[in-house]
Amino acid sequence: MNPRGLSGHILCRSADMLPNSKRPGRPTAADLESIVRQHYDDVWRFCARRLGPDLASDAAQETFVTAQKRLKDFEGRSELRTWLFGIALNHCRNLARKRRPEVPVDWLLETYGEPIHDGIDQSIVDRESLRCALSNLSTEHREVVLLHEIDGLTYQEAADLLGIPVGTVKSRLHHAFLNLRTALRGVEEAWR
Repeated sequence: MNPRGLSGHILCRSADMLPNSKRPGRPTAADLESIVRQHYDDVWRFCARRLGPDLASDAAQETFVTAQKRLKDFEGRSELRTWLFGIALNHCRNLARKRRPEVPVDWLLETYGEPIHDGIDQSIVDRESLRCALSNLSTEHREVVLLHEIDGLTYQEAADLLGIPVGTVKSRLHHAFLNLRTALRGVEEAWR
């Protein structure tokens, strides 16, 4: 089996496959350093999409502090990256409860680059339309859109992360897209 996933990240399917690990269940300082080096950017972007850039660094740092404490408990039932996203999601939720930010749509758009438009005004309208449409989704629907479409998790990984069945992820994603299409279609028609 290829040890790299589609995204190029090394898949750690068991505790003894951690980088540089000499003994299963006993991560070394080099293991932790390697994990941070390999996954920090992904975790930071994951947090930034949920909290914005101001709180993303704090959430990412707390994620790796928690991961360091719990790394010996990592059972390898998922990719290490997915496990880290689960920890990050909990920290993001805790920080969001303390401070209720808007959905940071700018970070969603920067993930895939700017859409091509004829003018700057249209780009601003599109960003605002997307921000409004996403903010009008329920938390459950918005989360599955972020996890599957932006963070690139599979249905199964998103389900595991959220602790819900795969069918529920697919259903929420379907309904989220219906709501987004309706909202964005209304904006498009208003500008005609």
